[in-house]
Amino acid sequence: MKRMFAALLLGSTLAAHSAPESIVSIPLPGAVRWDYVSVDPQAHRLYIAHQDRVEVVDVRSRKAVLQLAPAPGVHGAAVAKELNRVFTSDGAADEVGVFDLNTGRPTGTVKVGRRPDAIVYDPSSGRVFTFNGGSNDVTAIDAKSLKVVAASIPAGGTPEYAVSDGKGHVYFNIEDKSELAVMDTRSLAVTRRFSLAPCEEPSGLAIDARQRLYSVCRNKVMVISDPSTGRVIGQADIGAGADGVAWMDGKAFSANGRDGTISVVAEVAPGQFRTVETLPTARGARTVAADSVLHELYTPTADFKPDSAQAAQTPHRPEAIPGSFRVLVIRQPAAMR
Repeated sequence: MKRMFAALLLGSTLAAHSAPESIVSIPLPGAVRWDYVSVDPQAHRLYIAHQDRVEVVDVRSRKAVLQLAPAPGVHGAAVAKELNRVFTSDGAADEVGVFDLNTGRPTGTVKVGRRPDAIVYDPSSGRVFTFNGGSNDVTAIDAKSLKVVAASIPAGGTPEYAVSDGKGHVYFNIEDKSELAVMDTRSLAVTRRFSLAPCEEPSGLAIDARQRLYSVCRNKVMVISDPSTGRVIGQADIGAGADGVAWMDGKAFSANGRDGTISVVAEVAPGQFRTVETLPTARGARTVAADSVLHELYTPTADFKPDSAQAAQTPHRPEAIPGSFRVLVIRQPAAMR
């Protein structure tokens, strides 16, 4: 996402917290900068973009098993299991890194647009897509040959997080326009774009089994949309500083980094969505992924130094404490499954 730093300001914790069944902390050495986190639910492996590498954690053993490096300024990772490859969006190098899925060994790089951010593998087309925040475009790569199929597909604004439906479509938020775009992964045409109002600056994006999309927004709202009709079908209030959202067990989970909470959003009646629970996490925990088999959520964070009185009055990035980077594992309460 656009801020790889833990760029989170002070925020008050929301009321009415529901205690999660368990919270485990997995410490990871190294820098205290991170971005996207994603899960391979079949292998139960967690991929964490961690400044200049991707940490791969076995979520069952709670241990790091691989490190994908070098990956300068990495924002995310995409797994192509049938090709035995992992692709990384290396924002500081304007490249995609290619790694062996089993060994973690680097096997190549591909030049893409400026500052690639989100990255998605679409199995139906066999293509990898990067969403380039510096050049406001999308690059498409053949995942097998590693040849660039389209170097610069105009995004119509600054692209943010993206998801694939696995059926020939990729959806992505357009942050500066508060829109959502639909791309055909075979023709590489953006076939639809529509407003996400009342959303402002959408970042994280998730998809459910009915192909509905969940965008989290800077103005503390989650917007639910139907890309087949190009319209917003619902919204719900969430916490502050959300940068990621995950779908699991019939609910959407918004990671609110400023508040140190997760807002749990459910459809309580047809077309009516609201936050039904608020789970405590920690300040800075702003991106999230879910393993729907284990019923667990994963959100990276760190500890931060106290803010000075002067800093608290102006926009700033709180300073993280070296050596405090970790991933929180949150098991959803059984009553909510």
